[in-house]
Amino acid sequence: MVHQLWRQFPQIQTKLTDLQPYLLTAVSLNNQPIHHKVLQLLKASGKLLRPGFFYLFSEFGQPTDPNTLRSGAAALELLHVATLIHDDVIDQSPIRRGVATVHTEFGQKNAIYAGDYLFTCYFTEVLKATQDPKNMQRHVEAMQTILNGELDQMSYNYNPKMSEADYFHEITGKTAELFKLSFQQGAILTNAPTKLVTLGGEIGLKIGQAYQILDDVLDYQGNTKKTRKPVLEDLQSGVYTLPLILANQQTKALKPLLAKKQQLLPPDISEIQRIVIESGGVAKSLEIAHQLTSEALDLISQLPDQQAKVDLKALTQLLLSRDQ
Repeated sequence: MVHQLWRQFPQIQTKLTDLQPYLLTAVSLNNQPIHHKVLQLLKASGKLLRPGFFYLFSEFGQPTDPNTLRSGAAALELLHVATLIHDDVIDQSPIRRGVATVHTEFGQKNAIYAGDYLFTCYFTEVLKATQDPKNMQRHVEAMQTILNGELDQMSYNYNPKMSEADYFHEITGKTAELFKLSFQQGAILTNAPTKLVTLGGEIGLKIGQAYQILDDVLDYQGNTKKTRKPVLEDLQSGVYTLPLILANQQTKALKPLLAKKQQLLPPDISEIQRIVIESGGVAKSLEIAHQLTSEALDLISQLPDQQAKVDLKALTQLLLSRDQ
Protein backbone atom coordinates (compact mmCIF):
# COMPACT_ATOMS: atom_id res chain seq x y z
CA MET A 1 0.00 0.00 0.00
CA VAL A 2 1.28 3.46 -0.92
CA HIS A 3 2.11 5.70 2.04
CA GLN A 4 -0.83 7.76 3.32
CA LEU A 5 1.15 10.91 2.50
CA TRP A 6 -0.04 10.58 -1.10
CA ARG A 7 -3.75 10.51 -0.32
CA GLN A 8 -3.79 14.27 -0.72
CA PHE A 9 -2.40 13.88 -4.24
CA PRO A 10 -4.64 11.20 -5.83
CA GLN A 11 -3.21 11.55 -9.34
CA ILE A 12 0.28 10.77 -8.06
CA GLN A 13 -1.03 8.14 -5.65
CA THR A 14 -2.53 6.22 -8.57
CA LYS A 15 0.77 6.22 -10.45
CA LEU A 16 2.71 5.10 -7.38
CA THR A 17 0.17 2.35 -6.74
CA ASP A 18 0.81 1.07 -10.27
CA LEU A 19 4.56 1.41 -9.77
CA GLN A 20 4.76 -0.84 -6.71
CA PRO A 21 4.04 -4.19 -8.40
CA TYR A 22 6.23 -3.19 -11.34
CA LEU A 23 9.18 -2.70 -9.00
CA LEU A 24 8.87 -6.33 -7.93
CA THR A 25 9.13 -7.51 -11.54
CA ALA A 26 12.32 -5.49 -12.03
CA VAL A 27 14.24 -7.73 -9.63
CA SER A 28 15.08 -11.36 -10.38
CA LEU A 29 17.83 -12.76 -8.17
CA ASN A 30 18.74 -16.43 -8.50
CA ASN A 31 19.38 -16.66 -4.76
CA GLN A 32 15.77 -17.07 -3.66
CA PRO A 33 16.13 -16.25 0.07
CA ILE A 34 17.87 -12.95 -0.74
CA HIS A 35 15.49 -12.35 -3.66
CA HIS A 36 12.53 -12.56 -1.29
CA LYS A 37 14.28 -10.35 1.25
CA VAL A 38 14.86 -7.65 -1.39
CA LEU A 39 11.23 -7.95 -2.49
CA GLN A 40 10.18 -7.58 1.14
CA LEU A 41 12.15 -4.35 1.32
CA LEU A 42 10.59 -3.10 -1.92
CA LYS A 43 7.11 -4.01 -0.72
CA ALA A 44 7.69 -2.03 2.47
CA SER A 45 8.38 0.80 -0.01
CA GLY A 46 8.80 3.73 2.37
CA LYS A 47 7.24 6.96 1.16
CA LEU A 48 8.31 6.58 -2.49
CA LEU A 49 9.28 10.25 -2.34
CA ARG A 50 11.74 10.19 -5.23
CA PRO A 51 9.40 8.58 -7.78
CA GLY A 52 6.59 10.69 -6.34
CA PHE A 53 8.48 13.93 -6.97
CA PHE A 54 9.47 12.56 -10.38
CA TYR A 55 5.84 12.00 -11.37
CA LEU A 56 4.77 15.34 -9.94
CA PHE A 57 7.41 17.30 -11.81
CA SER A 58 6.73 15.36 -15.03
CA GLU A 59 3.39 17.17 -15.16
CA PHE A 60 5.21 20.34 -16.19
CA GLY A 61 6.30 18.65 -19.43
CA GLN A 62 4.56 17.14 -22.45
CA PRO A 63 2.29 14.05 -22.50
CA THR A 64 4.61 11.03 -22.49
CA ASP A 65 4.27 7.25 -22.81
CA PRO A 66 3.26 5.97 -19.34
CA ASN A 67 5.63 3.02 -19.67
CA THR A 68 8.55 5.38 -20.21
CA LEU A 69 7.62 7.32 -17.10
CA ARG A 70 7.11 4.14 -15.10
CA SER A 71 10.62 2.96 -15.95
CA GLY A 72 11.99 6.40 -15.08
CA ALA A 73 10.26 6.30 -11.71
CA ALA A 74 11.30 2.69 -11.05
CA ALA A 75 14.95 3.51 -11.78
CA LEU A 76 14.97 6.17 -9.08
CA GLU A 77 13.48 3.93 -6.41
CA LEU A 78 15.78 1.01 -7.29
CA LEU A 79 18.81 3.27 -7.01
CA HIS A 80 17.56 4.56 -3.68
CA VAL A 81 16.98 1.07 -2.26
CA ALA A 82 20.40 -0.10 -3.49
CA THR A 83 22.07 2.70 -1.52
CA LEU A 84 19.95 1.86 1.54
CA ILE A 85 21.14 -1.76 1.50
CA HIS A 86 24.75 -0.58 1.36
CA ASP A 87 24.10 2.05 4.06
CA ASP A 88 22.72 -0.61 6.36
CA VAL A 89 25.91 -2.63 6.01
CA ILE A 90 28.11 0.39 6.75
CA ASP A 91 25.98 1.54 9.69
CA GLN A 92 25.25 -2.00 10.93
CA SER A 93 21.54 -1.15 10.97
CA PRO A 94 19.32 -4.01 12.14
CA ILE A 95 16.05 -2.57 10.82
CA ARG A 96 15.00 -0.81 7.62
CA ARG A 97 11.41 0.12 6.79
CA GLY A 98 10.24 -2.00 9.68
CA VAL A 99 11.90 -5.22 8.50
CA ALA A 100 15.23 -6.88 9.26
CA THR A 101 18.01 -5.63 6.99
CA VAL A 102 19.60 -7.84 4.35
CA HIS A 103 22.98 -8.06 6.07
CA THR A 104 21.34 -8.98 9.39
CA GLU A 105 19.89 -12.15 7.91
CA PHE A 106 22.36 -13.04 5.18
CA GLY A 107 25.65 -11.36 6.06
CA GLN A 108 27.54 -8.35 4.79
CA LYS A 109 28.94 -9.89 1.60
CA ASN A 110 25.54 -11.01 0.37
CA ALA A 111 24.02 -7.65 1.23
CA ILE A 112 26.70 -5.81 -0.75
CA TYR A 113 26.14 -8.05 -3.75
CA ALA A 114 22.38 -7.54 -3.44
CA GLY A 115 22.86 -3.76 -3.44
CA ASP A 116 25.21 -4.03 -6.43
CA TYR A 117 22.62 -6.09 -8.26
CA LEU A 118 20.00 -3.40 -7.71
CA PHE A 119 22.38 -0.90 -9.32
CA THR A 120 22.19 -3.01 -12.49
CA CYS A 121 18.39 -3.07 -12.22
CA TYR A 122 18.49 0.72 -11.95
CA PHE A 123 20.41 1.05 -15.21
CA THR A 124 18.11 -1.47 -16.90
CA GLU A 125 15.16 0.79 -16.14
CA VAL A 126 17.12 3.89 -17.17
CA LEU A 127 17.75 2.30 -20.58
CA LYS A 128 14.02 1.60 -20.94
CA ALA A 129 13.26 5.24 -20.17
CA THR A 130 15.89 6.98 -22.32
CA GLN A 131 18.37 6.34 -25.11
CA ASP A 132 19.75 9.87 -25.01
CA PRO A 133 23.54 9.72 -24.35
CA LYS A 134 23.47 13.10 -22.57
CA ASN A 135 20.75 11.93 -20.22
CA MET A 136 22.54 8.65 -19.62
CA GLN A 137 25.64 10.65 -18.71
CA ARG A 138 23.51 12.67 -16.29
CA HIS A 139 22.57 9.42 -14.52
CA VAL A 140 26.19 8.30 -14.38
CA GLU A 141 27.31 11.61 -12.89
CA ALA A 142 24.46 11.59 -10.36
CA MET A 143 25.37 8.07 -9.25
CA GLN A 144 29.02 9.07 -8.91
CA THR A 145 28.01 12.05 -6.76
CA ILE A 146 25.81 9.86 -4.56
CA LEU A 147 28.53 7.25 -4.03
CA ASN A 148 31.14 9.92 -3.36
CA GLY A 149 28.78 11.34 -0.75
CA GLU A 150 28.57 7.95 0.92
CA LEU A 151 32.37 7.61 0.91
CA ASP A 152 32.73 11.12 2.30
CA GLN A 153 30.47 10.14 5.19
CA MET A 154 32.79 7.27 6.05
CA SER A 155 35.77 9.64 6.12
CA TYR A 156 33.95 11.88 8.61
CA ASN A 157 33.00 9.09 11.01
CA TYR A 158 33.90 9.75 14.65
CA ASN A 159 35.34 13.15 13.71
CA PRO A 160 34.45 15.66 16.46
CA LYS A 161 35.85 18.48 14.31
CA MET A 162 33.30 17.91 11.56
CA SER A 163 31.86 21.29 10.54
CA GLU A 164 28.50 22.45 9.28
CA ALA A 165 30.07 22.91 5.84
CA ASP A 166 31.37 19.32 5.92
CA TYR A 167 27.90 18.11 6.81
CA PHE A 168 26.22 19.95 3.92
CA HIS A 169 28.85 18.66 1.50
CA GLU A 170 28.09 15.13 2.66
CA ILE A 171 24.27 15.27 2.58
CA THR A 172 24.20 17.08 -0.76
CA GLY A 173 25.98 14.09 -2.23
CA LYS A 174 24.41 11.19 -0.43
CA THR A 175 20.80 12.45 -0.25
CA ALA A 176 19.99 15.68 -2.08
CA GLU A 177 21.55 14.59 -5.38
CA LEU A 178 18.95 11.85 -5.83
CA PHE A 179 16.14 14.33 -5.15
CA LYS A 180 17.72 16.61 -7.75
CA LEU A 181 17.89 13.74 -10.24
CA SER A 182 14.24 12.86 -9.60
CA PHE A 183 13.04 16.36 -10.40
CA GLN A 184 15.29 16.69 -13.44
CA GLN A 185 14.26 13.34 -14.89
CA GLY A 186 10.60 14.25 -14.50
CA ALA A 187 11.28 17.27 -16.70
CA ILE A 188 13.71 15.64 -19.15
CA LEU A 189 11.61 12.56 -19.94
CA THR A 190 8.61 14.76 -20.71
CA ASN A 191 10.58 17.18 -22.90
CA ALA A 192 10.04 20.14 -20.60
CA PRO A 193 11.98 23.37 -21.34
CA THR A 194 15.62 23.44 -20.23
CA LYS A 195 14.91 26.19 -17.72
CA LEU A 196 12.48 23.83 -15.94
CA VAL A 197 15.12 21.09 -15.83
CA THR A 198 17.49 23.53 -14.15
CA LEU A 199 14.85 24.91 -11.80
CA GLY A 200 13.72 21.40 -10.88
CA GLY A 201 17.28 20.47 -9.95
CA GLU A 202 17.56 23.50 -7.67
CA ILE A 203 14.25 22.68 -5.99
CA GLY A 204 15.27 19.05 -5.54
CA LEU A 205 18.55 19.99 -3.86
CA LYS A 206 16.82 22.29 -1.35
CA ILE A 207 14.12 19.75 -0.52
CA GLY A 208 16.66 16.94 -0.29
CA GLN A 209 18.86 18.88 2.12
CA ALA A 210 15.89 19.87 4.29
CA TYR A 211 14.58 16.32 4.28
CA GLN A 212 17.92 14.89 5.41
CA ILE A 213 18.18 17.41 8.24
CA LEU A 214 14.72 16.44 9.43
CA ASP A 215 15.73 12.78 9.23
CA ASP A 216 18.79 13.52 11.33
CA VAL A 217 16.68 15.40 13.87
CA LEU A 218 14.45 12.34 14.18
CA ASP A 219 17.54 10.32 15.07
CA TYR A 220 17.64 12.35 18.29
CA GLN A 221 13.98 12.72 19.12
CA GLY A 222 12.13 10.27 16.90
CA ASN A 223 9.95 7.31 17.82
CA THR A 224 11.24 3.95 16.58
CA LYS A 225 7.69 2.67 16.01
CA LYS A 226 7.01 5.60 13.69
CA THR A 227 10.38 5.90 11.96
CA ARG A 228 10.76 2.10 11.69
CA LYS A 229 14.46 2.35 12.49
CA PRO A 230 16.45 2.62 15.74
CA VAL A 231 16.71 6.07 17.31
CA LEU A 232 20.30 7.37 17.75
CA GLU A 233 21.52 4.86 15.21
CA ASP A 234 23.73 7.43 13.46
CA LEU A 235 25.43 8.42 16.69
CA GLN A 236 26.23 4.84 17.59
CA SER A 237 27.88 4.27 14.20
CA GLY A 238 29.98 7.44 14.44
CA VAL A 239 27.92 9.53 12.03
CA TYR A 240 27.84 13.05 13.46
CA THR A 241 24.89 14.92 12.00
CA LEU A 242 23.80 18.55 12.15
CA PRO A 243 22.14 18.53 15.61
CA LEU A 244 25.31 17.13 17.18
CA ILE A 245 27.61 19.40 15.15
CA LEU A 246 25.70 22.52 16.19
CA ALA A 247 25.53 21.40 19.82
CA ASN A 248 29.26 20.69 19.82
CA GLN A 249 29.84 24.31 18.81
CA GLN A 250 27.91 25.53 21.86
CA THR A 251 29.26 23.36 24.66
CA LYS A 252 32.39 21.49 25.70
CA ALA A 253 30.34 18.86 27.50
CA LEU A 254 30.27 16.59 24.47
CA LYS A 255 34.05 16.37 24.04
CA PRO A 256 34.80 13.64 26.61
CA LEU A 257 31.80 11.62 25.50
CA LEU A 258 32.67 11.74 21.81
CA ALA A 259 36.24 10.76 22.65
CA LYS A 260 34.92 7.31 23.59
CA LYS A 261 33.97 6.66 19.94
CA GLN A 262 32.97 2.97 19.56
CA GLN A 263 33.12 2.49 23.34
CA LEU A 264 30.03 4.60 23.99
CA LEU A 265 27.71 2.91 26.47
CA PRO A 266 23.90 3.33 26.56
CA PRO A 267 24.12 5.90 29.40
CA ASP A 268 26.67 7.87 27.34
CA ILE A 269 24.37 7.89 24.35
CA SER A 270 21.43 9.06 26.47
CA GLU A 271 23.59 11.84 27.89
CA ILE A 272 24.68 12.97 24.42
CA GLN A 273 21.05 13.01 23.35
CA ARG A 274 20.14 15.18 26.35
CA ILE A 275 23.00 17.62 25.73
CA VAL A 276 22.24 17.94 22.02
CA ILE A 277 18.60 18.75 22.71
CA GLU A 278 19.18 21.07 25.68
CA SER A 279 22.00 23.00 23.98
CA GLY A 280 19.75 23.83 21.05
CA GLY A 281 21.25 21.50 18.44
CA VAL A 282 17.87 20.09 17.49
CA ALA A 283 16.06 23.45 17.53
CA LYS A 284 18.72 25.14 15.42
CA SER A 285 18.70 22.25 12.95
CA LEU A 286 14.95 22.63 12.58
CA GLU A 287 15.40 26.35 11.90
CA ILE A 288 17.83 25.54 9.09
CA ALA A 289 15.44 22.96 7.66
CA HIS A 290 12.66 25.56 7.73
CA GLN A 291 14.90 28.05 5.92
CA LEU A 292 15.78 25.54 3.21
CA THR A 293 12.13 24.68 2.77
CA SER A 294 11.29 28.38 2.48
CA GLU A 295 13.94 28.70 -0.23
CA ALA A 296 12.48 25.68 -2.03
CA LEU A 297 9.02 27.25 -1.89
CA ASP A 298 10.40 30.47 -3.37
CA LEU A 299 11.80 28.45 -6.27
CA ILE A 300 8.51 26.58 -6.68
CA SER A 301 6.74 29.95 -7.01
CA GLN A 302 8.67 30.43 -10.28
CA LEU A 303 7.03 27.37 -11.87
CA PRO A 304 4.18 27.67 -14.39
CA ASP A 305 0.78 28.17 -12.81
CA GLN A 306 -0.91 24.77 -12.88
CA GLN A 307 -2.16 22.14 -10.44
CA ALA A 308 1.25 20.47 -10.21
CA LYS A 309 2.67 23.71 -8.80
CA VAL A 310 -0.04 23.81 -6.12
CA ASP A 311 0.56 20.14 -5.27
CA LEU A 312 4.33 20.52 -5.14
CA LYS A 313 4.01 23.45 -2.76
CA ALA A 314 1.59 21.53 -0.53
CA LEU A 315 3.79 18.42 -0.50
CA THR A 316 6.89 20.42 0.39
CA GLN A 317 5.11 22.09 3.30
CA LEU A 318 3.72 18.75 4.45
CA LEU A 319 7.16 17.13 4.57
CA LEU A 320 8.43 19.89 6.85
CA SER A 321 6.02 18.90 9.60
CA ARG A 322 6.73 15.18 9.41
CA ASP A 323 7.52 13.22 12.58
CA GLN A 324 8.51 9.96 10.88
